[in-house]
Amino acid sequence: MSIALFLRTHPLPALEQADRDALEAAMGPAQEVAPRQIIVRENVPLHSCTLLLSGFVQRYKDAANGNRQSLGIHIPGDFVDLHSYPLGRLEHSIATITPVRIASVRHEQVRALTARTTVLTQLLWRATLVDAAINREWLLGIGVRPAAQRVAHLLCEMYVRLERIGMTRGLRFDLPLTQTDIAEATGLTPVHTNRMLRQLREEGLAEFRQGMVQIPDWPALKRFAEFDTAYLFLD
Repeated sequence: MSIALFLRTHPLPALEQADRDALEAAMGPAQEVAPRQIIVRENVPLHSCTLLLSGFVQRYKDAANGNRQSLGIHIPGDFVDLHSYPLGRLEHSIATITPVRIASVRHEQVRALTARTTVLTQLLWRATLVDAAINREWLLGIGVRPAAQRVAHLLCEMYVRLERIGMTRGLRFDLPLTQTDIAEATGLTPVHTNRMLRQLREEGLAEFRQGMVQIPDWPALKRFAEFDTAYLFLD
């Protein structure tokens, strides 16, 4: 079922079975994409929206000097470009971090789905607004949080989001990012990111090694990061 993780991530508003079936039927066949491949190019017209079935992708923009700012990390169950339906294109790019499986729904099918029921419309709209809320939280972090707190906050967010879809093992989870990926997400240099990860490890808050995160003390990490799940709209 292509939409199972999406509905687990976005359980509200609850869909009737007929609407679930309609959303599932609108999804195209699954496709596999290799890591570090662009799946949406900045300012290129789009005619479909992409649902991430497995793997990790990032939304980003590149500056003229070659520096990259990550605008969001997507996990299985996320529509990575649902806002392309009303906009027709994106002002940023989306690329795979790991090998991924994706499925697409064409914009005309999104239009038909939103015309079907107000509940289905609200669900898709809500998913897009949660993405925007996460983006604002990232902006706040880059603007005002100290470096170590930025990294800690990102680890907290990824833990909570992955735990919701059953991709954690206690307080351990796979996070197949490089230190450069984390740097681009937090507005730091890779060298500075390495230092902040070492600080979190030495203080017994979090350990990141070879794409795996271990959290020895979840309450302490949350306090250090000043992490509040309100922006994820989990309820």
